[in-house]
Amino acid sequence: MTPTAMPSPALQPATQVALIEALVEQGWYVGRDVIDLGLCDVLNHELLKRAAYNGLDEAGIGRGQQHLLRKDIRGDAIHWLDRESAAQRQYLEAMGELQQALNQALFLGLFEYEAHFAHYPPGAFYQRHLDSFRGRANRVISTVGYLTPDWPSDGGGEMVIYHPNDPSQEVARVVPEAGTFACFLSDTIPHEVLPTRYPRTSIAGWFRRNASLGGVLDPAH
Repeated sequence: MTPTAMPSPALQPATQVALIEALVEQGWYVGRDVIDLGLCDVLNHELLKRAAYNGLDEAGIGRGQQHLLRKDIRGDAIHWLDRESAAQRQYLEAMGELQQALNQALFLGLFEYEAHFAHYPPGAFYQRHLDSFRGRANRVISTVGYLTPDWPSDGGGEMVIYHPNDPSQEVARVVPEAGTFACFLSDTIPHEVLPTRYPRTSIAGWFRRNASLGGVLDPAH
C-alpha cells in the first residue's frame, strides 16, 4: 500500500529562524526531526519505486557540455523533482516558503529552487566538493532532506561538512536519517558523502539566483 502524505507542515515551524541564524553565524545548518516523517515516508516510497524500475538517471559532475559521468567521484542516481506527486508538491512548497524567508531576512535575491531525488546504492559515495564556484555562484544555498527511516549505526553514508577556511577541518557529520534537514552556502562550504553500506535516499536541492549572461538564462558553468 502506498503511504499517503500527511497534511501537517512539511517543515517544523521553528526551523526557519534557527536555520537563518546558523547560516549567518557559520554558513551551515543541520537539524533533526525537521521534515515531517509522514512526508518522508511517502517521498522515500516514491524514490525506491523509481529505483526498482530503473526510473533514475546516473548522476554526473559539471553542467552543459562539461557534464561527465564519473563513478570515481560520485555514485548516486537521481530524478529531478517535477511536481508530479502531491508529496513532491508539498516538499517544494515548503522550500518556496523557506526561499521567501531567506530573501526577506538576508536579501539574497533567490530566484528559484531546483531539487532532485538522490539514491546511493551500497558502496556509493560523493567526494569532497563545493556546489558552486565563487564569483560564478548561481547556486547560492544548498539543501539536503533525508528520507531513509531507521538508519543503522553502522550504515555509513554520512555527509561530512568541512570548515570554509580550512577544508581539512571537519565541523559536522550528518547521519542520513529520515527527518533530518541540512543546508549550507553553496560556494563556501566543502562537503562529501562517505561510502554507504545500505541504500541511502535523500532530496538534494539548491536555491539559485538568476545568473543570466548575454541573454542566456543561467548559462552552464
